[in-house]
Amino acid sequence: MGLMAARAANRRQTRQTYRTAARMQRRRSFVESRLGMHEDFSGREEPGEAEATAPAPAANEPEYVGELERLSQLKDQGIITNEDFEAKKKQLLGI
Repeated sequence: MGLMAARAANRRQTRQTYRTAARMQRRRSFVESRLGMHEDFSGREEPGEAEATAPAPAANEPEYVGELERLSQLKDQGIITNEDFEAKKKQLLGI
């Protein structure tokens, strides 16, 4: 194989490696964003973290009020969209 053919093969291999890495990164970003969205709605928290960060709900306050407040904060921070917030609110309220 000549020098030019070897360089062309090297360029093809480099290009393919870059494309594969770029595809993997796009897929990883997509999966992480989807998982992050599911985590926001799952209501699961770390055991030690729940007591430290979440204020105790009032005795007469239904539990969905705290969840709606948390979702509202996420919406205000731009983590979830208005459509996601409205959908989850309807689900919580049973509408």
